[in-house]
Amino acid sequence: MPTQTDFSVIFENLKSILKPYAKKLAIKTDALGHYYLDAAYSEKWKKELFFAAAQVKKNYVSFYLMPVYMYPDLLKNISPELRKHMQGKSCFNFKKIEKPLFEELSQLTKQGFERMMKEEYS
Repeated sequence: MPTQTDFSVIFENLKSILKPYAKKLAIKTDALGHYYLDAAYSEKWKKELFFAAAQVKKNYVSFYLMPVYMYPDLLKNISPELRKHMQGKSCFNFKKIEKPLFEELSQLTKQGFERMMKEEYS
């Protein structure tokens, strides 16, 4: 079974996917094992919009990406390997470092960010 040390390394890898977006989004949580970003206030939804988060859980590390919930067509081209890590509509769970999947998740995050900014804030 993976250790919490392993999970902290996974978490840091997933957090590094989100950090480039912190310049344009609001950091809601930046704590040990939990990193959470919100987009700006949306006139359409009358609230700040959740963008993404990475969080260490008991048995895995979760990566939440709200744009794939808002725009499910973003998932149409993801690999079967990444899809296996999905839990629910917008959460990906990892128990080990999987660089190719993290790279794919990074691209999906970029697409989600661009789509969210275009659809919700233009």
